[in-house]
Amino acid sequence: MELVQVARILLRRWWLIIIPTVIAAALALPSLLDRAPTSNSFSAVITYSAAQSFSAIPRAEGDYQDLWLSSEYTVNAFTDWVAGRPFKEEVAAGLAARGVSIDPAQLGITTDNERSVGRVFLSYPDGEALAEIAAETITVLQTRSQVYFAQLGGEPASVTVLDQTPVTSAPPPLTDRFGPLLRIGIGLAAGIGLAVLAHYVDPAVRRREDVETLGIPVLTTIPRR
Repeated sequence: MELVQVARILLRRWWLIIIPTVIAAALALPSLLDRAPTSNSFSAVITYSAAQSFSAIPRAEGDYQDLWLSSEYTVNAFTDWVAGRPFKEEVAAGLAARGVSIDPAQLGITTDNERSVGRVFLSYPDGEALAEIAAETITVLQTRSQVYFAQLGGEPASVTVLDQTPVTSAPPPLTDRFGPLLRIGIGLAAGIGLAVLAHYVDPAVRRREDVETLGIPVLTTIPRR
């Protein structure tokens, strides 16, 4: 019975629901017609392994366990180094020396690793510049680690690139893709709210149930012709 009452309220004031919904749809129409939302960012991923040079790791003849353990420790240390500000500044300085100018504030670098394999996730608004950034990132990984890690003994760690994805356009944010539908939904919800509010502030009674709700007994009704 409650659902029937709600349905009657909404049908009685359907125009209050339609108005904000139509306004929201009109505002969202340009975004709905744009079938190919553009991304404002590009991304690339570099997968690598790293280890100290063989001469820097004391080990017994034929014992390679220390080599693998050292590689894991090195990649762990690189994960924190690459995600920090100094690494980003190294990349920007290396590019500037080659005549490529970037805005470090717009360069996104995140990292993770699984044991002896590390990953660098790069993002930048310019796809061509990001390709240069990826190349310089590899150069910094392979040539500048000894500046930051004294345990390397003044020699850069041996870094091998295992995989490098091509620069791709990052997908647009969810708010860009579902924003128009969200705005229409908000307009519909606002219309339903207006219809319910109008019902409760309207003192008129139109049905037998409205009269009985007020506690007044109904003796008879006149049917519609």
